[in-house]
Amino acid sequence: MATVEEAIDVLSQLQFPRQQRNERSALTLLTLLDLTPDKDWIEAGGPMRGITELMDLMAEHYGKQYAPNTRETVRRQTVHQFLAAGLVVLNPDEPDRPTNSAKTVYQVSPPSLRLLRAYGTADWPVELINYQHRIESLAERYALERDLQRIPVTLPEGQEVSLSPGGQNELVARIVEDFCPVFTPGGAVLYIGDADEKFAIHDEERLQKLGITLDEHGKMPDLVIHHVRRGWLVLVEAVTSHGPVNPKRREELRDLFAASSAGLVFVTAFADRRTLAKYVADLSWETEVWVAEDPTHLIHFDGERFLGPYEQ
Repeated sequence: MATVEEAIDVLSQLQFPRQQRNERSALTLLTLLDLTPDKDWIEAGGPMRGITELMDLMAEHYGKQYAPNTRETVRRQTVHQFLAAGLVVLNPDEPDRPTNSAKTVYQVSPPSLRLLRAYGTADWPVELINYQHRIESLAERYALERDLQRIPVTLPEGQEVSLSPGGQNELVARIVEDFCPVFTPGGAVLYIGDADEKFAIHDEERLQKLGITLDEHGKMPDLVIHHVRRGWLVLVEAVTSHGPVNPKRREELRDLFAASSAGLVFVTAFADRRTLAKYVADLSWETEVWVAEDPTHLIHFDGERFLGPYEQ
């Protein structure tokens, strides 16, 4: 029968680092294979499962109850390594699904499933050798497929970066390429957040010169843009499903950037007017609204000046 000890042995023979040869990774592998304690390896399946479901099944079938706040540990310290090795694939049903989507799922890759079904049989040594000959190219192919889904963005200063696919990052790309040239000409993008990488862009040196040290645990805006000529720091929230600059959020951002030597400007960005209409009642006064489908215009929510910081 499939056991945790056997799963650790599999991970060892697949040459995973020591940090992934442990109970957490073994249980993740077993639940990805739909292997309960009463099944043999030859019965392994290939269901698509998310992290929360995997953890629930670990508790149900193996009695291992992980705290909810360890979800990121499972994802970052086990599943990410499985992905990098080509052992599993991400969102095979919808490859362009946003990285931070609640529907994100993982599935054991077909070559890996064939190999793992042979564990404990006379075919295992030969299957393992054949798999190891193929796995490097497989991992490279899966990585290339993930990279092809990423969104390329050219920053105002010419640097090229890429963001994880889907979600608000399509809008973030529009902000960089359409909003910045019109409303912060000659400016510099000092920060961009990303779902699969907290700091996709983080110009720590320039931020420190403005008196700012970012806390990675702070609730950051989606973009921070330095309008150098005017001495403004433009804080932008890209809204597709939540998160406009409402009064509470405005005060949070003001507190987070209280040490800034540059004046703070608050902008909420929407892809279209239809999305704006859903949130118009929530927007804070003394902020700006930008809509990507009308990129050369701003909507000003009252106050004594148009597109500028307010002293308090």
